[in-house]
Amino acid sequence: METFPLRPSDPDDRRFEESLRPASLEEIIGQEKTVRNLRIAIRAALERGEPLDHVLLSGLPGLGKTTFARLLAFELGAPLHVTMGPVLQKPGDLVGTLTQLEARSVLFIDECHRLPPEVEEFLYTAMEDFTVSVTVDSGAPGRAVQLPLNPFTLVGATTREGYLSDPFRARFGILEKLDWYPPDDLVRILERSARILRLDLDPESARLLADRARGTPRVANRYLRRVRDLAQVRAEPRITPAVALEALEMLGVDEGGLEETDRRILRALVSSGSPLGLKSIAVHVGEAEKTIADVYEPFLIQRGYLVRTARGRRVTRKALRHLRSMPPPRRLPA
Repeated sequence: METFPLRPSDPDDRRFEESLRPASLEEIIGQEKTVRNLRIAIRAALERGEPLDHVLLSGLPGLGKTTFARLLAFELGAPLHVTMGPVLQKPGDLVGTLTQLEARSVLFIDECHRLPPEVEEFLYTAMEDFTVSVTVDSGAPGRAVQLPLNPFTLVGATTREGYLSDPFRARFGILEKLDWYPPDDLVRILERSARILRLDLDPESARLLADRARGTPRVANRYLRRVRDLAQVRAEPRITPAVALEALEMLGVDEGGLEETDRRILRALVSSGSPLGLKSIAVHVGEAEKTIADVYEPFLIQRGYLVRTARGRRVTRKALRHLRSMPPPRRLPA
């Protein structure tokens, strides 16, 4: 089966991220409840000699859904097959994959909320009865044939659990929601990454990066990479707070952890003088609606900079205070 590329799309970023992934559930830092629940479910399934129940992992981008899917297959000692919701446009796209799965394999579907309804419905019997219905011959004489499948575990990852149909969601026996990581966990993640990369990371610098990393390991490691680059160019033997601050300033990350796109969203709402819908915000800042809804808006809401109302999104007093404390955005020459 073809393995489809996962975010981020830049090959260098993918290699960097792969090098820092935990190799087992024991190495996972944070998400204690999810780790505990999955460890118990895996052990019970192995003792019974049965496939693990289907697993739905939900949460914002960068929180570790792909990592957990891969570790599930590793802990089960099972083959892992990876695909993505957007590429599965019709049931036929899945028939070959499902019929070739070995017993107790793990099939990982990233962005499963983007599966078309007919593909979701096609998966119902595959998940529940380990069979699929295939139409043989076309036209009036066509007939449906039931094909048996080897028992397998479907692991779905989604940033928008509410977009799944109720019957599809109900067929997952294990539902785990990944939360933002507190700064203390991100410090430990950064320290682990620094050891792997053989970097001398000052504890104060690790805390500085963790506090601005949006509660997300992927963001924390991305910042660490940029700090590493700057330290190398500056010929600094150690990553110090001064180097970390300079790198964050170059990235446009302020003391509240906001990036330039966050600030553009808030400024658009301030300049409008009234609440705005998602489409209007996307036009103002030049970003896709999905990116704003999945990446930027949850963080701004969680940090108390933005609220959603029946009339649209609006800024809070905290956001106004933060924007007043920031220097005006640089204007490009005409």
